[in-house]
Amino acid sequence: MTSSFTASPLDNLAATIGIPSSADTPATEAPADKPTGPSFESLGLCADIVSALTAAGYQNPTPVQQRAIPAALAGRDLLVSSPTGSGKTAAFMLPAIEKFSQLQKQEAQQPREPRDPNAARGRRPQPVARPRLLVLTPTRELAMQVSTAATTYGKHLRRLRTVSILGGVAYGQQLMLLAKNPEILVATPGRLIDHLERGRIDLSNLDMLVLDEADRMLDMGFIEDIERIVDATPATRQTLLFSATIDSKITSLTGRLLKDPERIEIVQKLEASGNIAQTVHYVDDRDHKDRLLDHLLRGEGLDQAIVFTATKSDADLIANRLADAGFESAALHGDLPQGARNRTIRALRERRVRVLVATDVAARGIDIPGITHVFNYDLPKFAEDYVHRIGRTGRAGRSGTAVSLVHHAEMGALKRIERFVRNPLPVNVIAGFEPRRAPPKGGFGGGGRGRPGGGNGGGRRFGSGGGGNSGSGRGYGAGNASGYGNKSNAGAREGGYRSGNSEGGYRGGNSEGGYRGGNREGGFGQRDGYSARRNDGPRAPRRSS
Repeated sequence: MTSSFTASPLDNLAATIGIPSSADTPATEAPADKPTGPSFESLGLCADIVSALTAAGYQNPTPVQQRAIPAALAGRDLLVSSPTGSGKTAAFMLPAIEKFSQLQKQEAQQPREPRDPNAARGRRPQPVARPRLLVLTPTRELAMQVSTAATTYGKHLRRLRTVSILGGVAYGQQLMLLAKNPEILVATPGRLIDHLERGRIDLSNLDMLVLDEADRMLDMGFIEDIERIVDATPATRQTLLFSATIDSKITSLTGRLLKDPERIEIVQKLEASGNIAQTVHYVDDRDHKDRLLDHLLRGEGLDQAIVFTATKSDADLIANRLADAGFESAALHGDLPQGARNRTIRALRERRVRVLVATDVAARGIDIPGITHVFNYDLPKFAEDYVHRIGRTGRAGRSGTAVSLVHHAEMGALKRIERFVRNPLPVNVIAGFEPRRAPPKGGFGGGGRGRPGGGNGGGRRFGSGGGGNSGSGRGYGAGNASGYGNKSNAGAREGGYRSGNSEGGYRGGNSEGGYRGGNREGGFGQRDGYSARRNDGPRAPRRSS
């Protein structure tokens, strides 16, 4: 049995979420409020599983569990739309473990076949894993969380082994785990296909296939991998597909993989939740954003926080800058070795890291009760990722705070988020950190104060950048693309503060350069400075002399 993390109670995401339903398939809907009514026993789970849930702090099943567990135990294929934090891991893992429990009881009643003493003792064949349950996840972090949950729920069952097959883990170590022939296999698609092609895994005995966060896997381009994996499984398998939203891509995948599925949609209330306070702070430039972030991170009531960035290089840069400022910070992104990622998450759980700076994909699946604040240093590209981000706080009925630091070039992204959650996000201003200029009326033309709008015509523009070259600039200087001011007209294609080329840094950086003169993810001074430090896990804050 493998266990990477300590177990965490299932949580309800108290966020402002709107999940649309498609009209072409009948849906069973349930509210995502705090669950009342059915108990885990009444859903058909055995005493050993209920005992494990009680020991882990679980009390009542969430709405998605109330609907999915009985249907899965009945053998139905499921299409489940459920937001992050609603308890979906237990919704598919508990019925699978219950089936294992029933199978073990049946096998215990059957007489064992006597071993033939004359059987040849030649060289043992190469061990092949033949799992009964396969869970596919888009990220390593989510896979490890699912593995931990399986170990927690099934701890009272004998001979229930769980193994995670992930990229970034030594191949020899994975072969040793597969040699145990686990009943439950949790994997990311790419590494699983590698083992399938090498003959190390045989899916011909698979009873249940689960696609967790299927929408995310499709967004990451795993559709061909998923189809190859499904082709290796028996047609008699039971398939459970979980997704935050159901769109045309998910509907198409469902038609190919599922047989007469029962569709369950967990719909969050659309009004603002009291559990997560969501606010927007407008900023003038990156320096303003950094100063405001430092101030907010020192605020009262902050226990642990996640700061979300748009790029991996920014995650490293900001984590290092915060460590220099005295914060116990660490970065988490896909370019880090798996060992470093594991150490960082372990340090976060053990509260040795107070501020985690992460990208969207790397932070998926992180479930730390102590996270009280989420900061959007950069707004996400997709509105639904905003929901996933803020869902890292306010879990298990606790209060949380989500703060977005928004430059006016991001007004379009803010508008998409407000449309998605169907609520305006309140704007806050802190004395001493006011933006130099008022928010643009109507988002560079038209509309009210602080509200996104349309058009480039009319209204007072925040900077004086021109029309923009290739991507209209992240450009914290001014570049030629909707810049923050008129400091420079030299930066082209997402230029930096001054003369940055291709996501340049503050001055003269080329290709994600650092503060001054950095070349290709260069650092504070020259090439291998500030942001180019090797990140092998959390770094202690620098001591002041």
